[in-house]
Amino acid sequence: MQITLNLPDSLSQSESFNQSDWLREIAIALFQQERVSLSRASKIAGIEIMDFQKLLSDRGICVHYDVEDFEQDVQHLRDRGWL
Repeated sequence: MQITLNLPDSLSQSESFNQSDWLREIAIALFQQERVSLSRASKIAGIEIMDFQKLLSDRGICVHYDVEDFEQDVQHLRDRGWL
């Protein structure tokens, strides 16, 4: 399997690129290449799903949202007692 990472230019100028940054970039690449769901990618990135969606939006990456993602979101809400 091959995964391609497209890093924003702003990251190449940063001297503080750490493990969390790498995990976030890997999660974005996996999601963009449709290897993981939105929910799974946000977990890999270590951030809340809404923050991950905002990150994708800021980068101009389309959020493909399917039935599996919807069901995971509903379960996520149930787990927190919101439904």
